[in-house]
Parts: sequence; C-alpha cells; structure tokens
Amino acid sequence: MSIQIVEKSGEGLSRVFGVTVTADHLAEKLNAKIDEIRPKMQLKGFRPGKVPAAHVRKLYGKGLMQEVVEQTLQETQAKAIDDAKLRPAASPDVTFSGDIEKVLAGSADLAFDLSVELMPEFEPVDPATLSLTRPTYEPTDEEVEEQLKGVAEQNRTYESKGGKAPKAADGDMLVIDFLGKVDGVAFEGGTAEDVELVIGSGRFIPGFEEQLKGAKKGAEVVVKVTFPADYNAEHLAGKDAEFDVKVKDIKVAKDSELTDDFAKTLGLEDLASLRQALKDQLSRQYDSASRFKMKRALLDVLDEKHSFDLPPRMVENEFQVIWNQVEQERAAGQLSDEDKDKTDEQLRAEYRRIAERRVRLGLVLAEVGRRNDVSVTEQEMNNALIAEARRYPGQEREVIEFYRQNAQAAAQLRAPVYEEKVVDLIFSRATVENTPVTKDELFAEDDLPESYGAA
Repeated sequence: MSIQIVEKSGEGLSRVFGVTVTADHLAEKLNAKIDEIRPKMQLKGFRPGKVPAAHVRKLYGKGLMQEVVEQTLQETQAKAIDDAKLRPAASPDVTFSGDIEKVLAGSADLAFDLSVELMPEFEPVDPATLSLTRPTYEPTDEEVEEQLKGVAEQNRTYESKGGKAPKAADGDMLVIDFLGKVDGVAFEGGTAEDVELVIGSGRFIPGFEEQLKGAKKGAEVVVKVTFPADYNAEHLAGKDAEFDVKVKDIKVAKDSELTDDFAKTLGLEDLASLRQALKDQLSRQYDSASRFKMKRALLDVLDEKHSFDLPPRMVENEFQVIWNQVEQERAAGQLSDEDKDKTDEQLRAEYRRIAERRVRLGLVLAEVGRRNDVSVTEQEMNNALIAEARRYPGQEREVIEFYRQNAQAAAQLRAPVYEEKVVDLIFSRATVENTPVTKDELFAEDDLPESYGAA
C-alpha cells in the first residue's frame, strides 16, 4: 500500500496514529505537480511550455517535494481522523520519524506519528435554564456636564496675555525657543523654535516647566534639569542639562463657550446633540463594563455546571502560556503581592487550575456554539483583521498579509470573535435580571487571580 495508517495507541482522549507514505507515492505526486506547472513555465533557452521535466526537477525538485509533503500531511491527517470518525479538540501534533532530508530528496518513505486529542463527550448546559444578573448603571446629567466641560477644555483657544508686564503662570501657554546643552555642548534634538508649551502640562522633562513660572515676554531663562535615568534617549539618560530658553509670547487660555456654534465646530448639529453624543459614549462604556461583569459570572456558572475529562496536551499548552507570563512578571519584579510569598509548587498548582478552567470553558463554549450553528462570517473576520492591523500604524499591509497567509494565527484571531458570539447567544436565551448598581460597584475589580475568568 502506498499509504498506511495504523492506530498505535488510544487511551482516554488521546490517540496516536503511525503513518507511512512510500517514496514511490511521493514521487508520483511530484511528477504530477511537475506536469501541472511545466506548460506554464518560461525559462531561458527553452520554448514556452517546453521545459523538460528532468530540468524542472533539477531546478525546483526539493521545493516542489516540500509542497508535496505538506499536502500529503494534510491529506493523511484528514484521512486518519475521518476514517476513525474522530472529533479533534485541537490541531494534531506531527512527529517525524527518520531523516526528512532523505524524504525531500526522494530516497526515503515519509513516516510520522500523528497525535490527536479528542473532544470529550459531555452534555452542555441548556442556555435557557440559566439565570443571570446584569449590573446596570446609567450616566447622570452631572457626568454628562463633566464630559462636556472636558471637551471644552480640550478645544480651548489661547490669546496673548494682557496687562502691562504679564508673567507666566500655571495653565498659561508659552511660545518659546530653546537650545539644550550637556557639559556646555549642544546635543541632537535639543534645539527648537516657536514651541508651544502649556505650563503644568507635564510635556517636558521634570523641572523644566516650573522654572518658567514668573517669566515675562521677551525674557531669556536658563533652565537647569536632569534627564530621568530611564529616558528613551540613552545618551541623555541621567545627564544634567541646561536649556537657554527665550520666551517669545505668553498666552492665556480662553474657554470655549458651550453654544450651538461650538457643537457645530465638532461636526454636530447643536449643543443638545453634543450632550446626547457624550451621554451615548458614557452609556457604551458602562454597558461594556456591565457585559464584562455578566460574562465573568456566566463563566463561573458554566465552570460550576460542567465536569469532564480534559485533553492533557491542551491543558499543558495553556498552562505553559500562563506560566511563561508568570516567570516574565517575576523576572521584572512585577508579581502581585498575593503571589510574591508563594512557592513555585503553590503557584504551579494554582495556575494549573486556571489552565484547566480555561480549557474547560473553551470546550463548553465551543460545544454550545457547534450545537447552535454559531459561525464567524467573512465580514466579521475582516473587521477583526482590520482592527488588529490598526494596532500597528504604518505596518497595516504586512499585518493583514501575515494573517491571510498564516492559518494558525488567523484561528487565534477568530477565536475571541467566536467566543463573544456564543456568549451573546447564551445571554439571549438565559433569564437575565437587570440590577442597578453604583458606578464604583460596576467598576470594582473582582478579587480573583488575573485571567481567572478568561475562556
């Protein structure tokens, strides 16, 4: 037989298949691939479509065989799973036997073990039987007015400060030229003209703005500062510096008048529309916090109502992700106070329970989604992809191309979208009671380990 698939072990949720594909079978597929591409090839010295098969094999044989092997891996994995009527919980693991270079050279059979972990058999809870509480909070008129005040401050204008000899004070905008020096020598990036600086804004390094208080228009001030030890320019970090500063103008803030005309400068019809837009924005923030609380409560309920064997490799992989983060936080001195005094054994036990919870909840949500035909549409995936690309300004095209060419990465992008759709389905079928809470209660952090509630 050209392809042989043998079940080598099958205990619990794990299955291991031994797969062998003969070198002759791979050679046949390679020849077929060469015959497929040869008519389209154009190489110097040969008429279009007339490149000899032997020459194609000599130039591109190894690369084409790589494609043949990858395709064969996918086909044999699918065949092993379909023939055994299995439902995998995750992508199978492949462990090669023998020398893969000899396989690519066409002198050895392709042999590998295929490790598959299965979905456990369980009956998920019926969403209609669940009772959930949704904490709710509505924005007050006072909060809307506070937001409106903030918008006015962000859009304030400045005008030259009046008086016979006005002095710079907190909140004033100065127009300055400056020249920065370290050890008497000007440094790169330390010179600028017509810079607008609001005293108290904290834009400049500590101590700079404070030394300009009381300065008059036209004054020349020597500002002495020390760059922070963690300053992003290494050649300046921790260094003492002097700035020769010339104050060219002093301006005072002029608050925007809250009128319909002001609202129109922001693209809204009138002041009432601006107030409504700010109220809607607050409502979305509070609704998001409410949903987070409700989802966390749902995950607690789902975890409590389900108990079944978990695929060991899935749990181990999830634990390693969590543990790697713990070790990074410990190395950076960022472990939580709760974890600092615990032994590795205690931490491993706690975070393994979290890993088990995550895997269990992921499987429950996947099964609820499967039984209710939940799927992620192409448009939803595109939206997720665009949102991810926007996190990397200037690299959007590369990010999109990466996800389109990397199936595993695309699956990781799809997973949270799918999860949210399943959660929405459960919310829509469960009995949900709205319970008014205070703003502090809505945003209070639950006293649980980080990521405990994540699926």
